[in-house]
Amino acid sequence: MYTCLPLYHGAAHGLCVTPSIHAGTTVVLSRKFSHKTLWPEVHASQANILQYVGELCRYLINTPPRPDALDTTHQLHMAWGNGMRPDVWELFRTRFHIPYINELYAASDGLGGSFNNNGGPFGANAIGKRGLLWHILNAKNEKRVKMDIDTEEIVRDQNGFAIEVGPGEPGQVVHRLVDPSTKSLLFRGYFNNTAASEKRWINDLFEKGDTWFLTGDMMRQDKDGVVYFVDRLGDTFRWKSENVSTNEVADVFGRFPQIAETNVLGVQIPHADGRCGLAAVVLAEGVTEDKVDWAALAKYAIGTLPRYAVPVFVRVMKRLDYTGTFKIQKGRLKAQGVDPEKRVDGEAGDSMYWLPPGGSAYVPFRRKDWEELKAGRVKL
Repeated sequence: MYTCLPLYHGAAHGLCVTPSIHAGTTVVLSRKFSHKTLWPEVHASQANILQYVGELCRYLINTPPRPDALDTTHQLHMAWGNGMRPDVWELFRTRFHIPYINELYAASDGLGGSFNNNGGPFGANAIGKRGLLWHILNAKNEKRVKMDIDTEEIVRDQNGFAIEVGPGEPGQVVHRLVDPSTKSLLFRGYFNNTAASEKRWINDLFEKGDTWFLTGDMMRQDKDGVVYFVDRLGDTFRWKSENVSTNEVADVFGRFPQIAETNVLGVQIPHADGRCGLAAVVLAEGVTEDKVDWAALAKYAIGTLPRYAVPVFVRVMKRLDYTGTFKIQKGRLKAQGVDPEKRVDGEAGDSMYWLPPGGSAYVPFRRKDWEELKAGRVKL
């Protein structure tokens, strides 16, 4: 198994090194991630499995094909990891000739997990498949509950108990504590933060006296038992009285050919309820702002997404903010919003566009437009 992830992260030490030691197989450990060295290392090591996290795969598909064909003549039969986004999934499989994508869902501070060893259309883009046996063994201990996105509170029925969502509906995943004596063993809590640790547990959720663990993750399951990750609770935002999934909007924008990477979030706007959609994007290689078809992007977004989910603002950036393990960060973008006073206005490679009311194309968002919004003369 080849990995270029840092070993301090659970994906590398828990899902690569540990199972490889257990199975008696070889770990191919790269010093760091680089699209220039990854394929030569995979090829030279004769690795069979490539470990990934989602944004690593996005980087790879945005690079041009190698003239030496090392990215397609390897011995890989599986990509194994988590966070593979729907707009990347099939492109990655076909581009690099890797037959199977084994996507997992888990968290170092969670109680549950799922795997999806996917080799075709059924179950593509999913984190798991639940059949009859799973429902017999686990359905009573894992459920998805309806959430109020504004308050991030669980919606209750007339008796004060949680409402379980149906097929196709998103809901927060919760896990039942079967034996109260195992509570401290199942979840040791956060270091020196008892209050945060206790917030992960909730009592009397479906009946008096029960205890459940809150994952903070929104998922949906279709009628065939295929489970899809929707969003991290807190990333979903509310606009025009509707819930908007940042991941689902980012997947749509990621399919537009002139965009390489997308980070979607909700930002506060003067004189508007809820949060307004902002898509921070990195343009595809060789594409400059003056070459972007802003009318085509607006037409594509409006034609693909519900109108309330179409981002009003698009921020073009040189690069997105990532952690050391390739997770997108949103904090700085949320804090800056679209206020030109809170960002470096006009910095090369960092520009703001918007879809004004009644507009059919994204156009530059100027300071005068911000002043109009602040004064309440423009209503979104």
